[in-house]
Amino acid sequence: MALDPADVAYFDRGIEANPRFWARFGKAPAFAGATILDVGCGHGSLVVDMAAAGAQRVVGLDLNARLIDFATTYVNSRRPDLSGRVAFHCVDLEDYDGGNFDLIVSKDSFEHILDLGGMLAAMRSRLRPGGRVYAGFGPLYHSPFGDHDAVRPPVPVPWVHLMLGDRRVLARVNRRRRQKVSSIQDLGLNQLALSDYKRLFADSGLKVVWFATNRTSKPSGKVFGAVGRLPLLAKYFTFNIYCILERP
Repeated sequence: MALDPADVAYFDRGIEANPRFWARFGKAPAFAGATILDVGCGHGSLVVDMAAAGAQRVVGLDLNARLIDFATTYVNSRRPDLSGRVAFHCVDLEDYDGGNFDLIVSKDSFEHILDLGGMLAAMRSRLRPGGRVYAGFGPLYHSPFGDHDAVRPPVPVPWVHLMLGDRRVLARVNRRRRQKVSSIQDLGLNQLALSDYKRLFADSGLKVVWFATNRTSKPSGKVFGAVGRLPLLAKYFTFNIYCILERP
């Protein structure tokens, strides 16, 4: 498989963005000697970074076969020094039987997982005791641009997907698609709100070690952080979540 320059450029942007991802947790975990699973690995930039930082073994999972092919080819052709410690698989976590891990990482995936409770249970079963999940994701559906550009208005309008409602959002989406969709979930958006995520984490059997919202270096983050503390507005002014969960 030849590497598509557009995919390489996307991978390179991921490498540049990874330090910002870890900075939103305060710092990255210790990778040296660790076994790590990346759920929703995409092009594989986090996998490559963690392996390069000294992880003993890093496995990336994604349901997009094209991205898995790219990630595998990239490592084999451009980072052969990592090929013995890195593997990519196109498989759902619940169907993956690759042993237990010290760390599970998930970047920008939880807002797309329809059965997040089932995913958390699968993560718990694949962690060693004391192992941790590092998850950072957004935008949440009820935040200003939580439709992930599904509506595509001529000028960006915050919360436009909520103002239109599901029926009109789907009508707009279906005008652009050959294969029609009948629900927002069909677009890969679970529509969970902040309270839903908190409940699912509390019920997961994993300990919430650290939890934060609206993590960004942009000035708007302070505004959203302040407004998001108001109970009636938290649902609409929480655009991302970063959390660390631990298996007891």
